[in-house]
Amino acid sequence: MPTILIVEDEKELNKVLQAYLSKAGYQTLGAYRGDEALHLWERESPDLVLLDLNLPGMDGLEVAKRIRKVKDTPIIMVTARVDEVDRLIGLELGADDYITKPFSPREVVARVKAVLRRSNRPLEAGVILQLGDLRLDQDRHGVTLRDQAVELTPTEFDMLKLLLSQPGRVFTRLQLLEAAQGVSYEGYERSVDVHIKNLRHKLKEVDPDSTYIETVFGVGYRATPMEE
Repeated sequence: MPTILIVEDEKELNKVLQAYLSKAGYQTLGAYRGDEALHLWERESPDLVLLDLNLPGMDGLEVAKRIRKVKDTPIIMVTARVDEVDRLIGLELGADDYITKPFSPREVVARVKAVLRRSNRPLEAGVILQLGDLRLDQDRHGVTLRDQAVELTPTEFDMLKLLLSQPGRVFTRLQLLEAAQGVSYEGYERSVDVHIKNLRHKLKEVDPDSTYIETVFGVGYRATPMEE
């Protein structure tokens, strides 16, 4: 039974989310402060963190940053609708998804299910995709560039897998989002830009001249086909 760490300083909302997620079959842990959440994460190793950004003790962005330094635990960030900058920063830190307040607890359950489903998706035996020196191995859930490992979040991995599956084909943001999350949420597709930015940055850390992902303005992205 997956364990969800709910980090929300509004105690009533925290309890409501715990109740809905418990009813959906999850074990839950509740934290009301950022520093408390980090200690719980270190001790309990939850399967997913539902993380509010505005927290006492330590803000959610700092909590996410510290988690990402250690492990790729799926993170869904919760933000106020006006916090556009914080939302983008959160995605840049490696959050897998975000939800804006106000929200329906049922939506939260659906998003948790979607993120966990792709994080625990059964492996497809023998799937190896390669483009030049870039190699994706589904069995090992690993990516290498010039034989160096590239650590990706589940979202980045699934988006790269779709792009590499058909080099040269243009995929829309909604198609990339659906590949990563199992369902497309209109209005959230712009978050794909941040995930692609993170992915490109990680590839360029290994190969500064890499140009494996090309932007097709007004449409989406494609894996750059190798020249014959």
